[in-house]
Amino acid sequence: MKSNTHRGRGKKIILIIVTLLLAIMFLILAGAWSMFGEKIRAARSVSRLEDGLYYMEYKGDYGFDAFLEQGGAASDADMAVYIAEFLSNGFYHAGTVGTGQDFGCSTLCAAEPSGAQLMGRNFDWEECSAVIVHTIPDNGYESVSTCNIEFLGFGDGWKPEGLANQYMGLAAIYVPLDGMNEKGLCVADLINGDEAETHQERGKPALTTVSAIRLLLDKAATVDEAVALLREYDMNSSIGTAHHFAVSDADGNAVVIEYVDNEMTVTETFAVTNHYLSPGNKFGTGNADSHKRYDTLTSVREEAGGIMESTALRDMLEEVSDPDQTQWSIVYDKTNLMIDFYWQRQYDTPHHFEIDGKGTASIGK
Repeated sequence: MKSNTHRGRGKKIILIIVTLLLAIMFLILAGAWSMFGEKIRAARSVSRLEDGLYYMEYKGDYGFDAFLEQGGAASDADMAVYIAEFLSNGFYHAGTVGTGQDFGCSTLCAAEPSGAQLMGRNFDWEECSAVIVHTIPDNGYESVSTCNIEFLGFGDGWKPEGLANQYMGLAAIYVPLDGMNEKGLCVADLINGDEAETHQERGKPALTTVSAIRLLLDKAATVDEAVALLREYDMNSSIGTAHHFAVSDADGNAVVIEYVDNEMTVTETFAVTNHYLSPGNKFGTGNADSHKRYDTLTSVREEAGGIMESTALRDMLEEVSDPDQTQWSIVYDKTNLMIDFYWQRQYDTPHHFEIDGKGTASIGK
């Protein structure tokens, strides 16, 4: 029979072991939270707005500066590797999304009678799901952007639901297709008039189409700054086709940035669809539907003298939308930093967002 002293000593040893184990567990958890807490918090912010449409918010460092410092990425696959390393799970495997058919995105800029600068945007694609991404980076501008979930390459039917999938969905930060930042800079990606891929090799850090949009939203306040930034990087096409960027700002400047024979060109224009607008041998290259939408947008804008209420701009987006392909339409107010987001042609019920530059964007419907 053991003495009370031995029993007491045994209990004390057990207590010490338990305390040590709890301390170790606490340190592990504390370390994990310091490493992943910001990401987990962002993942838990993912919410479903309606069928196929989600919203997420990331405040902090999502690794984009480090991405640029290590030279960026010259392909979607290389960018996927970086994202996997940043999220530290190795789950991101971007598939190549073929274009397969003609798609018909459109943008148009105008000004309200009050002087507020607007930009409208239709994203036309096969049926998909999307994430509206609100980012507040430590070193960059707050912005709201949109990601086509199909472009994440997680497979058919994947949704950012459940913590594991919500965490995977953080990759959407790196795959925006359009957006506006707190300075009123707007940018949208549109398929261009042929399948000529851009692959610049000038010895500069590399960007893909989608990471270029993230760069502009995070770092550019004006069209001039956006153009200057892109000249510092080698551009590489995403999803195996030609792209051009519609870029506009709160001062009323609007351009299309295109790549012709791997050379960047900048053309002033208030409307962009899916054919080349750069002067030269590719001018006008694109299908008849693109020209028809462009002519409709430009003629209505000219008749209005460039002055349109936001509701009139919304109506123009509806007029050039496609019942089978328009997945979302957006009216950006670049002066008042407000966004009306219309999911799958529901033009009477926008999701409304406001950016205040302090990381407290409001959302409502």
